[in-house]
Amino acid sequence: MTQNALSTGPSQVPSQTSSGPGAEPTSTRAGPPSTGRLIGIDLARGLAVFGMYSAHVGPDVTVGGPVGFLLEAARGRSSALFALLAGFSLIILTGRPSPRIGRAGRQAVVRIMIRAAVLVVLGYALTALDTGVDVILSFYGLLFLAVLPLYRLRAGVLALLAAAGALLLPQILYVLRMSIEQGHWADAVVARDPLARITGTDGVIELLFTGGYPVLAWIPFLIAGMAVARLDLTRPGVRSRLAAAGGALALLGYGGSWLALRLVPHALAAVSAATDGGSANSAWWSDRVGETGDRIPPAWLLVAAPHSETTFSILGNTGVALVVMAVCLIVADRLPRLTRLTGPVAEVGMIALTVYVLHIVALWLLSDVWHVAAVDDDGMSALPVLLAFIAAAVLLAAAWTRLFRRGPLESLLHLATGPARHVP
Repeated sequence: MTQNALSTGPSQVPSQTSSGPGAEPTSTRAGPPSTGRLIGIDLARGLAVFGMYSAHVGPDVTVGGPVGFLLEAARGRSSALFALLAGFSLIILTGRPSPRIGRAGRQAVVRIMIRAAVLVVLGYALTALDTGVDVILSFYGLLFLAVLPLYRLRAGVLALLAAAGALLLPQILYVLRMSIEQGHWADAVVARDPLARITGTDGVIELLFTGGYPVLAWIPFLIAGMAVARLDLTRPGVRSRLAAAGGALALLGYGGSWLALRLVPHALAAVSAATDGGSANSAWWSDRVGETGDRIPPAWLLVAAPHSETTFSILGNTGVALVVMAVCLIVADRLPRLTRLTGPVAEVGMIALTVYVLHIVALWLLSDVWHVAAVDDDGMSALPVLLAFIAAAVLLAAAWTRLFRRGPLESLLHLATGPARHVP
């Protein structure tokens, strides 16, 4: 859940700036972040890492209170923030503020293609550990390839494409998912898909349509991040307008879902029936609504719950991600004392790919202990585990970023892209 959201190094202001899985750092020395770096991007990515941890090892959202609210707020929105940062990263890798052209442009494209392939392989390797976590890396790899042809477009055009994707793609995905449930064409595709045979999954069908992060519905997040990266974030007022735009999108997404579910006749009842009696009243923002069965009613398109893959959900989650990104950039630019306090979080963001992979491996190694704990879970018992994961990530990031330019896996990913230097 990796300029891409899972970074391979620090984020810099110049056009070579890095900000995601496969991003290229421009810093030439180890040590704490310099003032010239986009610390706000690292900070946003670090927060997304912690939000992801909360979804995977934290208490259930039903614990209620402030902890329950924070857990609910992180569900789905952390991964959306990662996806937005993934689009930001892609633009940095291909040239910011202006896209690279000629040989440099071709090399950048090949680097992204190699990174995408590595992320797909790494994602399936982590999935094979069978930890119960929906690993996002394979989806990210395909998402990079899907939006790569758009890297030369201007911010305004990218924003329009993101909006069009948010309005149209969820409806297309819904129709395709219904056809998959009612027909056998997807089974025929899976049977002939070499990726499905190698990985033991539904292969391309899962990546595009049926998985936890279907590419068809997540493309708008990356395009929105690409649009943000094309902006001059140092200009006065840009970050404030970015935050305002994010707030408006969040209001439109979640507020629109709340209204639609109550104004459309029988919508709440249909959603409740589809989720086997889930909390339909919270379907406008929370995953307390529960999971749907095989038959998803058209009323489901009105919800904005995390991972519901609807227009309302994409608008709301994009809005929250933009607000978080803008606030992090403002903090890093105008509040030096707060920036120092949040430095450990930004350092986690600098090696996000490494800490993401390590937390999946840790869950695999602790699977037996985790199963026993889950059986005896009293609600808040998982909170110490979550805090331990966060503390471990902070300590690792603090030690590593003071000695090396890139995280361990970020360095390996950088080495894997070496052949791109030979592109003529």
